[in-house]
Amino acid sequence: MVILGTSGVGKTTLARSLAERKHLRHIEVDAIFHQPNWTPLDGETFLQRVSEATSTPGWVTDGNYSIVRPLLLGRADTVLWLDYARPLTTFRVVRRTLKRALVREELWNGNREAWTNLFRLDPEESIIRWSWTTHGHTRATIGELLARGDLAHCTVLRFRHPKETAAWMRGLHASPF
Repeated sequence: MVILGTSGVGKTTLARSLAERKHLRHIEVDAIFHQPNWTPLDGETFLQRVSEATSTPGWVTDGNYSIVRPLLLGRADTVLWLDYARPLTTFRVVRRTLKRALVREELWNGNREAWTNLFRLDPEESIIRWSWTTHGHTRATIGELLARGDLAHCTVLRFRHPKETAAWMRGLHASPF
């Protein structure tokens, strides 16, 4: 299962919850990509590690990295698209970033979000700005995947509001997925 959506929409939180509930492995793609000191993993190694992590059935992952998207979508049987409005997503990513900076939460490989990221305008240095500037592109890219039929082999569920996602989660106990 792959969860898609713009940065800050809640992909990882949902993936963790689903993995726990359905006894699946949670593969956090950000944890593979972001090495110590926020150093990105080179493309070939990144693709190889994601391929290894998803080589057997029974996983749920989150992320929008274009280099691994074909691999993940090709192996997935289910795709959840969290297609929430930009204001809601922005509120969520600001709240999350503030919390992480305040408690100095370790994300992956010793990386932590810095207070200064709240004020940076460069999307490469600010997850808030990244989420804002990539929201439309991410939505269009996922829409194109659907329109072209690239996900015809998958069950695709599109949630436009967290209430829809929560309702689906509540109904999971009776569903194989």
